[in-house]
Amino acid sequence: MAGVRLCSPNRDNAKKVDTISLKKLLSISLCGLFLHVGTLAAQDFEPVRYTIQDDQPTLPPLVVRPSGGNAASSVDPSELFPSLSERIFGSPSEFDGSGGIFRSRTNMMDIPAAAAIRTRDEIAQRQSADMFQALENETGILMQRTSAGQASPFIRGLTGQQVLILVDGVRLNNSVFRRGPNQYFNTVDPGMLDHVEVLRGQGAVLWGSDAIGGAINLVSRGANSHYGTHHGDYAHREFTQYYNTSNASPYSRLNVEGWVGSTGYFAGASYMNARDLDTGYDNFPRQPGTNYQQFGGDIKLNYMIDVDTLLTFSLQHFELEDVPRSDRFPGYPGDRNNSNTAGGARFFDPQQRDLAYVRLQALSPNPYIDLLTVTASYHRQREVQTRGMPTSRYQETDVETIGVNLVAAKELDYFGKVTAGADWYYDDVDSPFGGTASGPIIPDDAYYQRIGIFLSWDVALTDRLDAVAGVRFEHAATAGTPLIANAPVAVDANFQDWIGQIGLVYELRPCMHLVGSISEGFRAPNLDDLMANNPNVLQQGQSVPSLNLSPENSINYEIGIKTDTSQLRTEMFVFWTELNDNMVSVTAAPDTFATVNQNSFLQGVEFSGELLLENNWSIYGNYWYTFGKNLVTDQPLSRIPPMQGVFGFRYRQPRRQLDFYTWMSDRQDRLDPVRDLSDERIPIGGTPGFATLNLRVAQTLGRCEQHRLSLSLENLTDQPYLVHGSGVYGTGITARLGYSWSN
Repeated sequence: MAGVRLCSPNRDNAKKVDTISLKKLLSISLCGLFLHVGTLAAQDFEPVRYTIQDDQPTLPPLVVRPSGGNAASSVDPSELFPSLSERIFGSPSEFDGSGGIFRSRTNMMDIPAAAAIRTRDEIAQRQSADMFQALENETGILMQRTSAGQASPFIRGLTGQQVLILVDGVRLNNSVFRRGPNQYFNTVDPGMLDHVEVLRGQGAVLWGSDAIGGAINLVSRGANSHYGTHHGDYAHREFTQYYNTSNASPYSRLNVEGWVGSTGYFAGASYMNARDLDTGYDNFPRQPGTNYQQFGGDIKLNYMIDVDTLLTFSLQHFELEDVPRSDRFPGYPGDRNNSNTAGGARFFDPQQRDLAYVRLQALSPNPYIDLLTVTASYHRQREVQTRGMPTSRYQETDVETIGVNLVAAKELDYFGKVTAGADWYYDDVDSPFGGTASGPIIPDDAYYQRIGIFLSWDVALTDRLDAVAGVRFEHAATAGTPLIANAPVAVDANFQDWIGQIGLVYELRPCMHLVGSISEGFRAPNLDDLMANNPNVLQQGQSVPSLNLSPENSINYEIGIKTDTSQLRTEMFVFWTELNDNMVSVTAAPDTFATVNQNSFLQGVEFSGELLLENNWSIYGNYWYTFGKNLVTDQPLSRIPPMQGVFGFRYRQPRRQLDFYTWMSDRQDRLDPVRDLSDERIPIGGTPGFATLNLRVAQTLGRCEQHRLSLSLENLTDQPYLVHGSGVYGTGITARLGYSWSN
């Protein structure tokens, strides 16, 4: 990409970036790592050690449920329930009844799919004030922002309704999620998270509808069971303060936790106020419409009924206020027709999420069940979209979701382990409107109900070959009265399907596994697909109800190699995904868009790796490429991310960390003619490529390591850039300052 021109928003003030070719740099890196993998295959290596010694450093352990690394870590069944850890999980993991996002296996090497985890330490190192920053640069994931206070993860080219998001195993997705980028992922406070689990390309069999692109589970923090059960009662406090110079935003978070008798508690609250964003462009150093504020709070209580039974209660609240839609704000640099005026400005105020759940977990409640988990949840997501300055009209959507989940597991000795479960969710929609708004986006009093049952079987076929197979039945029912040609039409629809998956893990060597899987996905049309009259999504015109839709079905094929030694960790996957009856937008009339079913496909490659060098240094990186095509129109799928990757050097010590890396993205000019060419978030001719240079450092101080100072310098060369499909431009040179205190 030497000499690539990065166009300014007005395309009259371009900067030139002199950098090594992205393809050349990635090719050199990949060749070196592949040669190292080939060397490993010809030698005998011991599997990764799970303890780190000062004189013999190793890479951190690769498990789905990390311990968290400090006194605020989550419940650990290897301490509370050693027999369960040996019988069910096989390695230390958080005891929440799920065994991680893959339900049964906790070691990432043994998962026959492309999975990843972002730990609490990694989230803290990024000084994450929102979920965009918490998951940025993860392999296979592009984080998109339509507005500064919003975030939408693209997994293998899919987002919105086609990616399932969970909070502690409870669905965040509801029936009003849009097919394209939406804001809901950013309604979670990263300061409350223990870790983030990512499953790419699958997840529908285990977790239900919508996981066509993949699934993300956001796991919240809880009281440390080790301190509570082995050291008696304790109390722990923690304060975190970040400051981001690019938008002059202070983020503050206070946590308290402890253990009193049989009860563990964790509680926290946060606040952030963001101002207009400083970009890398000369002609608009501050992007208008990027200021907002957010606050949240959460409580989690764990009560040990007895040594084999745990009761958990959790309450979460998060709210964003005065969030402008950045690409619809006066002065937006990509406004081609000068159509954004004060009267057309759009705001989300408030954007609110509330979650309450009660979870009962029991070991061996009867001779037929080794582990039983029952969860009852209430989830409310409310948004008010307003237009005009001052506000002249508003449209509100308030969705209340109640759910019940049941999961049971049984170890069958030589016949492996069986996990079975059932889940039910019911959405009730209130959608008032006022002012000069034409009507509600979603019909008022509409409902949507999902029910599913699943069975998963995990069995060792030989000493080296393991298999994981599963099947699910899913049924969805919905009813509402949308306006079609200004006339109410009653809609009552039902959808159902069986889906399955199978995965294999073959141990080439103790440190190298060959894995592969075939997995089906299912997504029934939701309320947004079927009944929405939404003027807030597309750039020109609005979407209208589409009543004749069929469910989406997908088949994902993938094969990969995972390597995990004390000094080298790599993962490479090749995938192909068939999207049968994929729901896409088409022009139905002037300024009007409808949804139809059209077959499509995705394919791509993903690579990540880290090599430990001398003196606690390591080199690491990732590379991924996704290609998507509509088989009916023979055109590219909308918003497919460009080829991109990360390459960097990392230094680790218990008290000190340093990370120096470059983030590189190629140009994306394969555009869908319906959605992309009319999208003002995508520059004419495509989104230019870019490369940023970044540095992170952190130092722990104090005898008990109670103080932590951190500094992140992003985009050191002050290059202008835009993440493909985003309404918010990349920051210019930015400093993030961080301080945390704990006792």
